[in-house]
Amino acid sequence: MPVTDAARERAALCDEALRAGPDAPTLCEGWVVRDLLVHLVVRDSRPDVALGQALPPLREHARRVQDELAALPFEELVDRVRRGPTGPAPTRLRVVDDLVNRAEFYVHHEDVRRAGAGAAPRELPRGESAALWKLVRTMGRFAYRRSGTGVVLVAPSGPRAVVRRGPVAVSLTGEPQELLLHAFGRRPVARVAVDGSPDAVARFLAAYPA
Repeated sequence: MPVTDAARERAALCDEALRAGPDAPTLCEGWVVRDLLVHLVVRDSRPDVALGQALPPLREHARRVQDELAALPFEELVDRVRRGPTGPAPTRLRVVDDLVNRAEFYVHHEDVRRAGAGAAPRELPRGESAALWKLVRTMGRFAYRRSGTGVVLVAPSGPRAVVRRGPVAVSLTGEPQELLLHAFGRRPVARVAVDGSPDAVARFLAAYPA
């Protein structure tokens, strides 16, 4: 069975987590690597905890389960993420896994990599980069809804996508994976250039500071 982009990123994230260690920082504010892995186990296999985070009566249960996961030996926690969902789950299907998890695991892999000093962007296979371009075109419509300007995404290889229309616009130029990080709020580390008239750039940066 072919390995999905999401599965490759999941495995690479687990390898990176082992290299970094449980207490290494991530780009997720307030989270170290262990916290990020707990989040991923919950996302994969504990819908009861996800529900408890939204419903006050279940909040204590959710907190208890998260504490139990965080107390696991680090290698066991990494292994749980590496194995993926337990029991029946839609993401066991290739098409669903890539749709739901491709962006999630790419971004979280970079959350660990780029929290360390001097981590350079990775060069992705052309097919994976093209798939991320399709994702960021869709995400950009929601990610930049507060921009106050039009927004055009530009990849150096040529593709362009208008994701927000307006009388004035900014262009965001970068590789698809960098644009994805920018859309996910990892703007300080995303290699993305913001261009346009001074007024348009000022408006955009007021809504989405670097």
